[in-house]
Amino acid sequence: MRVPLSWLREYVDLPATETGRDVQAKLVSVGLEVETVEQTGAGLKGPLVVGQVLTIEELEGFKKPIRFCTVDVGTANGTGEPQEIVCGARNFSVGDKVVVVLPGAVLPGDFAIAARKTYGKTSHGMICSTDELGMGDDGTHGIIVLPPEYEPGTDAIELLELVDEVLDIAVTPDRGYCLSMRGVARETAIAYGLPLRDPALLDVPPPNAHGYPVKVSDPFGCSNFTARTVTGLRPEARSPIWMQRRLQKAGMRTVSLAVDITNYVMLELGQPLHAYDRSRVTGTIGVRRAQQGEKLTTLDGAKRVLDSQDLVITDDRGPIGLAGVMGGADTEIADHAEDTGTTEVVIEAAHFDAIAIARTARRHKLSSEASKRFERGVDPQAAAAAAQRTVDLLVLLAGGTAEAGVTEITAPSAPRTIAMPADHPDRVAGVAYGREIVVRRLQQVGCDVYGQDELIVTVPSWRPDLAEPNDLAEEVIRLEGYENLPSTLPTPPSGSGLTDRQRLHRRIGRALAGAGYVEALNYPFIGDAVLDQLGLEKDDARRRTVTLVNPLSDEEPALRTTLLPGLLGALRRNDGRGSHDLALFETGLVFRPTGEETKAVRLPVDRRPTDEEIAGLDAALPRQPRRAAVVLAGAREQAGWWGKGRPADWADSVEAARSIAREAGVEVTVRADRHAPWHPGRCAALYVTVDGEETLFGHAGELHPRVVKELHLPERTCAMEVEIDVLERAVDGALQAPRISTFPVATQDVALVVAADVPSEAVEKALREGAGDLLESLRLFDVFTGEQIGEGNKSLAYALRFRAPDRTLTVEEASAARDSAVALAAGRTGAVLRGA
Repeated sequence: MRVPLSWLREYVDLPATETGRDVQAKLVSVGLEVETVEQTGAGLKGPLVVGQVLTIEELEGFKKPIRFCTVDVGTANGTGEPQEIVCGARNFSVGDKVVVVLPGAVLPGDFAIAARKTYGKTSHGMICSTDELGMGDDGTHGIIVLPPEYEPGTDAIELLELVDEVLDIAVTPDRGYCLSMRGVARETAIAYGLPLRDPALLDVPPPNAHGYPVKVSDPFGCSNFTARTVTGLRPEARSPIWMQRRLQKAGMRTVSLAVDITNYVMLELGQPLHAYDRSRVTGTIGVRRAQQGEKLTTLDGAKRVLDSQDLVITDDRGPIGLAGVMGGADTEIADHAEDTGTTEVVIEAAHFDAIAIARTARRHKLSSEASKRFERGVDPQAAAAAAQRTVDLLVLLAGGTAEAGVTEITAPSAPRTIAMPADHPDRVAGVAYGREIVVRRLQQVGCDVYGQDELIVTVPSWRPDLAEPNDLAEEVIRLEGYENLPSTLPTPPSGSGLTDRQRLHRRIGRALAGAGYVEALNYPFIGDAVLDQLGLEKDDARRRTVTLVNPLSDEEPALRTTLLPGLLGALRRNDGRGSHDLALFETGLVFRPTGEETKAVRLPVDRRPTDEEIAGLDAALPRQPRRAAVVLAGAREQAGWWGKGRPADWADSVEAARSIAREAGVEVTVRADRHAPWHPGRCAALYVTVDGEETLFGHAGELHPRVVKELHLPERTCAMEVEIDVLERAVDGALQAPRISTFPVATQDVALVVAADVPSEAVEKALREGAGDLLESLRLFDVFTGEQIGEGNKSLAYALRFRAPDRTLTVEEASAARDSAVALAAGRTGAVLRGA
């Protein structure tokens, strides 16, 4: 809601020294979110005056039409002589009144005006458009043409109200009454402790039997309908400048006098209105639900097929408007020449059901100023006053005559009352306000309050959001100032904290970040296209997805079954933007349907669901394991003066899985595998021991070249994905911190020659078992192939670290342990000690 400060002052006598910033601070203190304060006319400096065009000379020989004009500006130029001005606009004629800026003036944007020679003539000023004066677009894209009654030389800055401040307020859905000057003025009056001049306090004639015939068939959808008729309008009448300027500052464009007046009253009182050309309405105006498939062309020119839940305005021919949203084109106010323009209008001021209007607006994707107000709640008692205000303005500005007939159809209703203990706001806020303050604040927002210890509060008609005691307590608290509430930190219960599962998840994230990976959070949506690009077989479990009813994108309608598509997409985007050395990770849920899920039931909202209902809802959910994944490309170690660096390879992805497992205190067994989307010769299956059995918990390695090409990834891109839930099951008790020994370590290196097809994991396992309890760690530090060891063989070099917990090992003890390890490896894998 855009609120011009000059307009706001009509309803509240603000101190003359108060600026927009001051009002902003006051409104924020009572809970309104004032986003900005716009200074209109900032930097504007006169002389800026009304001028009358005396002559127009068309200049020839230029690429675009140019006119040399003489303009009467009165005595504003100091001489009284006509002002010579060059102008390229075409929308004015001799005799028109225009806005002229004279030399010495400064327009918004620090645009200084001076006499200058152009197109062979000297131009002493400018004839101005709305854009040049910072007034915004009025739809004409041309020169401002003023009504003829203004004298040349009149100060246009004051006439056009160019210097003002406009508050832009973000109105929350529960404060719909602030989508009007009336509502904002009420909050301003409360904030300043000043009286309010309520623009809705008008003398309204009672309804009678002579008004325009109206029939409301759906009193629930339309609880109030007021109709008034004005005849004898002058079709050539235009909106006065003051009204045009207020509409422009409020962010609305001028259309025609009748439409501008309905928009003006809507902004003033918050009640949307609609004006029908009486000559285009046939018979009785009705309000009903649409028939399925009925059609209506709305004012925006769109032909709409109506739903049976849409609330419509009708005449004897059928629908003539979408109630509370937009009128129909068939009854549009005509803005033509005097002989064809609208001379009689029927004014509609109605109150429609908020939910019905909200659903209609969304169903037809048609949000309007009217629907925005109705769906947030409009004062049902403001309709008669808004209709009267519209009639008064039509009579005043268009020379019309108000017919005596007044139609008002109102559904029976009772005032809403709320019972509340007088100390309820005190207990909610933890502040002793006292009954006197509570009553005074509730009365300020428009409530009637009775009672002593138990208050009976009658809620004002414009506050549909006040429905229970806590709503009333909030009103008291916000008006007393949220900043005055004491700051009290809650005391956490003892013994609580992160669960073991949460701690493991956090350790995994920290471990990957410490290893140089950057976390990338991606949307959990995928489509079949990316599964095809990953090369997954048709029977792959990752192709069984959960499809969303209302996806954000038709290209990604399903929930992800793997973390890789999102991570690889992030890697591709970063690589395309010049970051070529990448290491990304993500932890999150994937969604794996089992096929045994039941149909979800709709839970009730008027009570707590039963345990059986909650269990039924859980049974409808797919399995949602938590996973961790990494992707790598480019250099893993940067080159520099310290060395050549090295590119990321499959071993780095395997090491990422090992680092995750170390956080759980679990050892990983690595075996060669073939699994999409990895390269068949560079894919590792990762196993951990769960309840004594080796269990697959993920894969790592280099991606298949076809996948790299399909996804436009850097060459040799590597990836790893593991299931954290499996890792959790492999944890055996609490994670033990490593023991720090005071005794020295004994290191023994061995190089074993084995057949090329023997996995190093089998050799390592044999070495560990053969070395016994003295072995502290084992590390493969070299793999060698060549003629020296024979064709079809490879040499694996290991560093073995031995340490005893209670003594310093002798050379003989370390050597014996090494020999035992080598012997067992030889027996199991055929390993031969190199050089033996």
